[in-house]
Amino acid sequence: MKKLTIALYPELFSGTEKTLVEGEDFRVLAWTYPSGVQALALENARGRLVVLPYQGQMIWSAMFDGCDLTMRNMFGQPRPSPTVIGTYGCFMFHSGLLRNGCPAPEDDHALHGEMPCAPMDSAWLEVGEDASGAYVRLGGDYEYVQGFGDHYRARPSVTLRARSALFDIGMQVTNLAGKPMELMYMAHMNYAYVAGGRFVEPLGMARARVRSSVPAHVKPTPAWSAYMAELTEDPTRLCTLDTPQLYDPEIVCFFDDVKADAKGHAHFLLEHPHGAAFYTRYKPGEFDHAARWILYNADQQVAAFALPATCEPEGYLAEKGKGNVRELAAGESAEFSVTTGYLAAAEVRQLEAALKG
Repeated sequence: MKKLTIALYPELFSGTEKTLVEGEDFRVLAWTYPSGVQALALENARGRLVVLPYQGQMIWSAMFDGCDLTMRNMFGQPRPSPTVIGTYGCFMFHSGLLRNGCPAPEDDHALHGEMPCAPMDSAWLEVGEDASGAYVRLGGDYEYVQGFGDHYRARPSVTLRARSALFDIGMQVTNLAGKPMELMYMAHMNYAYVAGGRFVEPLGMARARVRSSVPAHVKPTPAWSAYMAELTEDPTRLCTLDTPQLYDPEIVCFFDDVKADAKGHAHFLLEHPHGAAFYTRYKPGEFDHAARWILYNADQQVAAFALPATCEPEGYLAEKGKGNVRELAAGESAEFSVTTGYLAAAEVRQLEAALKG
């Protein structure tokens, strides 16, 4: 086990792309977008991740084996914004941590909470090798503190490994206050829409449910309402992305009792017609909820096929009423990890064979 840690600082990100680290397995580049947002690219032989080290450490884009993993959106570049709605074009953001989801009219929190665009206090790179091989990792630290309010430390991370199109997304949160802290967290991965793509859950689940509430930003049409009624009766009707005209407004599904393998991992795939797939695995022991979000219109196209979370994304008061808002005791920490990314067709076959075996 060995690693080299490199401290990052804003001055490294001035101007156009510059190489910070280059070796046999990885390259790391830094730059500043015209909007003023600082960015870091983690690259290996199969592709690259663009991460915003000082803006919530959101992953702005992901591209592997020539395939763009990121939702179609209206933003040509990330924009400085205190809330995610002002720069909603990224591949992944950390939703939460005190509040999560779509606020109801009675809620007083921003869409998806305070963490997505949090101004990080520090960021660093790790380049090293562990039991799983060579890796490059971006880490960061953010201290949230309010007088007479909550006080926590969040430490997100993104880890890319040599010759792999999968990567690990981590989050550690520690309650620094002397009182309990409410916790709502979702790893919000906005995958690209794949025409003809098929949703696959190899190990299954107890039940899928279609969201019954209608958030304020959703404007139902008669055709959409009829389709939602059909899905409510039989959610398995939505197994293939073959009717894009019915995915506007958005469709959200919830999953109950997702099954895990012997190592405690649940597995989700969005299989492409040519055999490759987008892939996500996580531990239901860490994330006891999961959702799916689909939207297709002229401006935004997304198939967020697996969104692991500690609660459903229906806003604070709704989730509090369901008993889905966790608490961290004073000094307590919680850790979360997701592995996600792209599998070539041969890798999909290997995974499916391993899960069957």
